[in-house]
Amino acid sequence: MTDRHHDATLNLEGRTLNRREWLSLTGAGLVMAAAAPGAFAQGSPKRGGVLRVSGSANPSSLDPATGGAGTDHTYLWTIFDTLVEWDYDTLKPKPGMADWSYPDAKTMLINIKPGITFHDDTPCDAQAVKFNLDRGRQDPRSNIKADLSSIASVDVTGPLQVKLTLLRPDTALPAILSDRAGMMYSPKAVREFGNEHDRKPVGAGPWKFVSWADNQKIVVTHYDKYWRTDRGYLGGIEFSIIPELATGLRSVVAGQNDMAYALPPRLKPIIEKSKDLNLVTGPTLYCLQLYFNLARKPLDNVKVRQAINYALDREAFVKLALSGMGEVATMQLPKSHWAYDPSVATLYPHDLTKARALLDEAGFKNGFELVVGGYTDQDSVRRGEIIMEQLAKVGIRLKFINGTVPEISGQFFGNEKKFDVLLSAWTGRPDPAMTYGLMYAKDAYFNAGRVEVSPELSTLLQESRASENIETRKQVFAKIQRIVMEQGLVAPLAFTLEFNAISKKVQGYKPNLLGKPKYEFLSMAG
Repeated sequence: MTDRHHDATLNLEGRTLNRREWLSLTGAGLVMAAAAPGAFAQGSPKRGGVLRVSGSANPSSLDPATGGAGTDHTYLWTIFDTLVEWDYDTLKPKPGMADWSYPDAKTMLINIKPGITFHDDTPCDAQAVKFNLDRGRQDPRSNIKADLSSIASVDVTGPLQVKLTLLRPDTALPAILSDRAGMMYSPKAVREFGNEHDRKPVGAGPWKFVSWADNQKIVVTHYDKYWRTDRGYLGGIEFSIIPELATGLRSVVAGQNDMAYALPPRLKPIIEKSKDLNLVTGPTLYCLQLYFNLARKPLDNVKVRQAINYALDREAFVKLALSGMGEVATMQLPKSHWAYDPSVATLYPHDLTKARALLDEAGFKNGFELVVGGYTDQDSVRRGEIIMEQLAKVGIRLKFINGTVPEISGQFFGNEKKFDVLLSAWTGRPDPAMTYGLMYAKDAYFNAGRVEVSPELSTLLQESRASENIETRKQVFAKIQRIVMEQGLVAPLAFTLEFNAISKKVQGYKPNLLGKPKYEFLSMAG
């Protein structure tokens, strides 16, 4: 395995793992090591060819504004370009379909690049950007309202310029506009399709939508009028939805697909033994965790949530669930993130005695039962078994209801509120303000109980977006992380590594810190 950076080693499970590709702190950003021989293209990329990908989950929606699963991104990025992009190595925002400026602290100007059209040949101009931002802020079905909560109004100030008037300073907006909120959807298509636009996406990305057969296949084809010439080389992409990751890998080994991503470490030896595959790996912000519905009893009791955090043996979880190849998560940022606070990491040592004492104080000396949403793939089931065994030691009994990612996640975060807990992951965001805002703002989609934890946290969430100074922001995030963990608002478990199996005929793949594949620079050899 080759890499461009040689990072420090990581001590895990009492042994030292060579973690040359782990995150390293550099000022305001994170540096990521490249990953595997053949991962980066040699020579000029060839245009054409169809990439066949084993997709790990059916999308929750192919509309960026209404979807809710982090696994959607790898499909959305094929169809939708974003106003702002992020650097693969650092997640630092950079111009995409537009650049931006702040004439003053409460004004953001967005200047859209000329000549961009949607897949229905309508222009992606200032009117289209205003339409998308207003839809994200105001549509009843939008799941990105928390992202855009700092915007007071959106005004067209030129054919290719939009002015955002802000309720308060918001330096996180460029990063926010590199995510779902910055994915521009054809206004004409939204109006014509109504709620069906969830399944008939029309963006301005390198590939246009062809078809979606639920839990089977998604097909996109190259958009001939795509505004860029330095990417979007593939003639098309076909995603076969294969939630069982070992089965997805077998399809790549057999040559039925060219790529499988988000694979568990236990499958690493199979990839390495195949002479036709490259293993591409890298660090991610992907955090396996227990989400709590804070509005449901007994999880509305802080002592119960704290007891769960004390009862979890995170080091054993990493060893058993991730074959020792991961990082224990003590908060929702990994150790090498610039906003990580080491003082918070010591809050919850594995302590069954402390967990039992807290449950006793909360009135649950004999324990209780929680209904947990989980997924049906082998690795998710195994993770659930490990957590079930650990919490049983303090009398907490778990009843799992498993299903697909969009089904179970929608039932937990959406209107049904079907479970007490969700065993899933936070797939990371370009800026930590997005992570904490999306999960803990009162009306945020990923705050399943829609509760306000405390006025102090609400104020800090706003402060985290008010300054461009990295040290100032770091101090604010330290306070946020301490409140989140002291209140036990979540039970983080582990950060995973990106493991992808890619055919050697595929060139140009670049890992990124979100651990979600993008295909814009890929090409097919031969």
